[in-house]
Amino acid sequence: MSDMSPPAVDLDLRLVHCFAVVVEHGHFGRAAAALHVTQPSLSRQINRLEQQLGVRLLDRGPQGSRLTEVGEVFLPQAKALLRTASRVVTQTRAAARSDRVTIGYTGNLIITPVVREMRHHHPDAEVRAVHVSVTDVPAALLDHRVDVLVSRLPFPTEGLHVTVLYDEPRVVLMPVDHRLAGKEYVTLDDIADEPVPRLRQSNPDWSAYWRIDPRPDGRPAPDGPIIDAIEDKLEVIAAGEAIAIAAGLHLSAVRPDVIAIPLHGVDPAHVVLANRRDDRNRLVVAFRKDARDQLTGPEPGRLANP
Repeated sequence: MSDMSPPAVDLDLRLVHCFAVVVEHGHFGRAAAALHVTQPSLSRQINRLEQQLGVRLLDRGPQGSRLTEVGEVFLPQAKALLRTASRVVTQTRAAARSDRVTIGYTGNLIITPVVREMRHHHPDAEVRAVHVSVTDVPAALLDHRVDVLVSRLPFPTEGLHVTVLYDEPRVVLMPVDHRLAGKEYVTLDDIADEPVPRLRQSNPDWSAYWRIDPRPDGRPAPDGPIIDAIEDKLEVIAAGEAIAIAAGLHLSAVRPDVIAIPLHGVDPAHVVLANRRDDRNRLVVAFRKDARDQLTGPEPGRLANP
């Protein structure tokens, strides 16, 4: 039986990185400054890469550099290669650190009881808890910045092991002087014309879920102010510029000028536990068990924003 293994390829990842930086800056001089090398040295490195590949990747000119047709084909492959190499290094190093675990959480989800339990039962381990932006899920897991994460769906789950911990009813956040503020609950019909903030950089599925966009009748959710961070949401709500859909049990004010009213007729939000599917860290396994036992939802009266 013949050996079907792929042939060895002589490709220097440092040169691939240099190529990516040149493309990013569009100019050898600026790229050389970013890489802290001289421009002639950078030119030689790009020439070496082109020699290794047997193709010309960049056309040089007085106004800068531009990709050749072959370079256009190589660029996305080069970026993917660099990402893969980075993950290989990170995963290999992580495999040697089974005495460390970094636990992430989003919003104001509470993981403190489990973190304390982990530190009590694993006194020789390093157990860290870090906040993760909702716009950084699942990248924080896949890039090994955290090992396990408590968050809310939706987010892309490819390559992840995801378990639902509990559900939270959804609510509407509005200013205290809003026309609906005195109601026991509201429906989507009640807020059909109310503008909803838009997060500038977010996963489209996440944004559609929390804006309920489109609505069940097919109408788009009315657009409210564009915000750069979840934390900005309460400010535009308090100012009367928008309402927002959040998750939590009831229904006390999150600040004196904002209240939460139950939203009826919609599915609850799912709080989940996620980790990398191939992670064998014993501390991740321990956290998953403790989290399923202890994280069963916020206390009544506490609001948890997405």
